[in-house]
Amino acid sequence: MNAERDLAPLAPSVVRALNDKLYEKRKVAALEIEKLVREFVAQNNTVQIKHVIQILSQEFALSQHPHSRKGGLSLAACSIALGKDSGLYLKELIEPVLTCFNDTDSRLRYYACEALYNIVKVARGSVLPHFNVLFDGLSKLAADPDPNVKSGSELLDRLLKDIVTESNQFDLVGFIPLLRERIYSNNQYARQFIISWILVLESVPDINLLDYLPEILDGLFQILGDNSKEIRKMCEVALGEFLKEIKKNPSSVKFAEMANILVIHCQAADDLIQLTAMCWMREFIQLAGRVMLPYSSGILTAVLPCLSYDDRKKNIKEVANVCNQSLMKLVIPEDDEMDEAKQSMTLPAEPTSEESLSKPEAVASGSLDASGDSNISNSSVFTVTSSERIQVTLNLDGIVQVLDCHLHDTSIGMMTRIAVLKWLYHLYIKTPRKMFRHTDSLFPILLRTLSDESDEVILKDLEVLAEIASSPAGQTEGHGPSDGSDVRPGPVELHVPARAGQLSSSGAKGLECSPSTPTMNSYFYKFMINLLKRFSSERKLLETRGAFIIRQLCLLLNAENIFHSMADILLREEDLKFASTMVHTLNTILLTSSELFQLRNQLKDLKTPESRNLFCCLYRSWCHNPVTTVSLCFLTQNYKHAYDLIQKFGDLEVTVDFLTEVDKLVQLIECPIFTYLRLQLLDVKNNPYLIKALYGLLMLLPQSSAFQLLSHRLQCVPNPELMQTADNTKPSAGFKRASASNIDYTELLQHFEKVQNKHLEARHQRAGRAEQLDRRVVL
Repeated sequence: MNAERDLAPLAPSVVRALNDKLYEKRKVAALEIEKLVREFVAQNNTVQIKHVIQILSQEFALSQHPHSRKGGLSLAACSIALGKDSGLYLKELIEPVLTCFNDTDSRLRYYACEALYNIVKVARGSVLPHFNVLFDGLSKLAADPDPNVKSGSELLDRLLKDIVTESNQFDLVGFIPLLRERIYSNNQYARQFIISWILVLESVPDINLLDYLPEILDGLFQILGDNSKEIRKMCEVALGEFLKEIKKNPSSVKFAEMANILVIHCQAADDLIQLTAMCWMREFIQLAGRVMLPYSSGILTAVLPCLSYDDRKKNIKEVANVCNQSLMKLVIPEDDEMDEAKQSMTLPAEPTSEESLSKPEAVASGSLDASGDSNISNSSVFTVTSSERIQVTLNLDGIVQVLDCHLHDTSIGMMTRIAVLKWLYHLYIKTPRKMFRHTDSLFPILLRTLSDESDEVILKDLEVLAEIASSPAGQTEGHGPSDGSDVRPGPVELHVPARAGQLSSSGAKGLECSPSTPTMNSYFYKFMINLLKRFSSERKLLETRGAFIIRQLCLLLNAENIFHSMADILLREEDLKFASTMVHTLNTILLTSSELFQLRNQLKDLKTPESRNLFCCLYRSWCHNPVTTVSLCFLTQNYKHAYDLIQKFGDLEVTVDFLTEVDKLVQLIECPIFTYLRLQLLDVKNNPYLIKALYGLLMLLPQSSAFQLLSHRLQCVPNPELMQTADNTKPSAGFKRASASNIDYTELLQHFEKVQNKHLEARHQRAGRAEQLDRRVVL
């Protein structure tokens, strides 16, 4: 009796029916409750209305008995009876029903779904203040294993979407935290539910979901990797709609807040995620411009590896290439001037390089901040404007660190290495002063890259090294090539040998750049030293790519400076065998390369003090190889000195290698390069030493094809008596030039003998060591 009195105004028969296991009896009870509540509404008896709702909630919907809980769902009947007034009691009506969503009984969950549908249908827009709890409950039912429950939740979901679409009172700000939490669900149905809601909210004109895109973008990209094709397609559509909106209203987009999200997903293993993120990155760079510059290091970490993708990922590769090109265009010369007021014009400060090397793991993983500067962390305030330029600091340290890491990574593809070198070249062109702070750390890896398998990579590497060696900004970083004290030790030695007092007056004079050639900076001489060291330590590189590298450098830099500096360095080379090989290589390039046509003409005439100075410098180093020295004399038309040199060959140790080089010289004489020399054989009277020199070579050769070739050529030399003409008393141009050259040939000849004696001594030492080794092996 006490229970029945407590449940008044519900009649005992109604209470019994609500607790009944049969659905029909509970339905009759619900109709009685609806009738009762209508009477209270007509009487405006709010106290009794609340009491009925409380009884159904506390005594039934939240009861421990399963049939009682089903009876509690008659709360929907209250809502129907209340009509428009149900909005006043929505919290009390909705919350008990939502509790039933968690019940283990699938039929109870279905009835709860049905009840809530009726409550929402009556209340319409009044339920929006309770949208979050409704959404939370529905997101759980979307993944319900029972198909009937899922079907019921879909009906309720569609109703709620209709209400949101037609209303202008939706609380987006309050909903976003819940959406951000739910979007990371791994359940397929929950994901489908989330995406469907995002599509609905996007379609409502009064709801600006774009403002909150940074909150949900990461979750959207994760859903894009779902195993279900349908969900992936829905997510693609949602992202596509967002991107369309971004293109329409770029000024209201928070590009900076989403930059790192895209960087992460541009490195995804899933092709669709990576391609979509890369397409977004392309649009961001093009729309936001320099706002994206602080994130350049992260973008490059993501983009550069994609450039080496094969045709299976052709689409990603093409988009990545556009991203790379667009980002490169954002770097402007003004970036070299920003934040430079406190910077001195000396070598890079130590903290800069140490700081840049303190975060390698962060760069490698691609998760990095906008910049090393604290003010960049607030880059979310940047917005795109058409009228004003945004002041953005270029995080050059981060960019260089990423490029350096990629160059060190031997597993990266050729196109990526080329792109890295293009970036370095671009940065040296646009921001040379800032870039020269990093040159000492980049220099060793740039030298090692010369050993790359790809000619394209080597060409681009040489462009970077040539820019370093010739940039005016590089001169400010040191005290000049003649001073080795400014060079900091590193993985590759950059010490420049002192020049003073090591050469005779003519040689020392040759070390200085002539007025006719452009002045190189302090890195030029360092580059030449280290390039020769590279050739010395890696002979295979010299054999396979040496000529190619030097020829390209002659195109990129001044050929005279290259030969001048290399000759100077080789003059002090302790490894005499390498010096001889290197001189032979340089001589072959000098005599045969089309790139050196102008330099050959300069040396052929020796008309200027600079050309004679260059000849003396080359000669001193060329003395490491007797045959190349003779060929240099032939090139410069110093025939008498060539004859004097050949006379000295009798005192040399004639080896197979020596005879092979004489053979090659004979072949060269028959080439177009020495056409002028062969024509001078017609002027027997004025070129006697040329003929004597050629006969000298003939006498050195054994009976071989080269012997026959040179012998036939000399047989064509005409009889001097037949060649006499009326003006035969005039001296030849060669004699005029020789007499005016003021070159001390006696001193040069003495230098030749001195160098060759060193070579002889070195060969004997090598032979002695080899003999001792053989004896040890026998013992």
